Amino acid sequence: MIDYTINMFDVEYMLCILIRISMFVFVAPFFSQRGIPRMVKMAFALFLTGMIYSMIGKDHEVLQYETVYGYAVIVLKEALTGAIIGYSAVICNSIVDFAGRIMDMETGLSMANLMDPTTGQSGSMSGVLYQYAVTLMLILTGLHRYLITALVETYELIPVNGAVFNSDKLLAAVIKFATDYITIGFRICLPLFAVMLLLNAVLGIMAKVAPQMNMFAVGMQLKVLVGICVLFFTASLLPSVANFIYTEMKTMIVTFVKTMI
Repeated sequence: MIDYTINMFDVEYMLCILIRISMFVFVAPFFSQRGIPRMVKMAFALFLTGMIYSMIGKDHEVLQYETVYGYAVIVLKEALTGAIIGYSAVICNSIVDFAGRIMDMETGLSMANLMDPTTGQSGSMSGVLYQYAVTLMLILTGLHRYLITALVETYELIPVNGAVFNSDKLLAAVIKFATDYITIGFRICLPLFAVMLLLNAVLGIMAKVAPQMNMFAVGMQLKVLVGICVLFFTASLLPSVANFIYTEMKTMIVTFVKTMI
């Protein structure tokens, strides 16, 4: 016979699980897109809560607190834990936008911004193009399943009310990401950057050889044309770009989780 009895301690424990998962769903990439209705996000969070609670079982530790303020502190810790785990994944998507802005700056398209409906923010043309392509490839490679698996496994490393926020470790993790942010961003835009460097050298030589020609007017149009051609011929490198982002997401999730152990 199935026992449906549940006490207040179980409800409090499930609520803490729901808080961490909800913050992760509303922050993490893919799940936090504006096109997904909020009711669907909440239903997904409730479903994950039930699955995780069934995996943990009723042998969990009872939350230790004395007043309602103590329980509020536990809830805030779980919310911050879920937000940090989700943020460690979503910040990696900004690398593509950084690379796209450098590309548009080199091709002369930096003034042409597009509104990204998934985030509600303006972005560069190349950045939005790469963002959609990389997002599609990450979904096809199953990154969303990895994010869910990583979230579930955090309950083994960071149980409810077990997070320890170390400011020094968090600062070191942010500095590490800033280094990878610049390195990976320039690796993504390196083909276009190298071609534009050669083109600027050619235009500089032509300006000396034929000073009567207006190289500024010719160079603006030539940069746009060459930039579009380079983006077209380097489309085969998009899987490598997605692999950079995929690897960086895994690294950052592990790094930020270690800061709370």
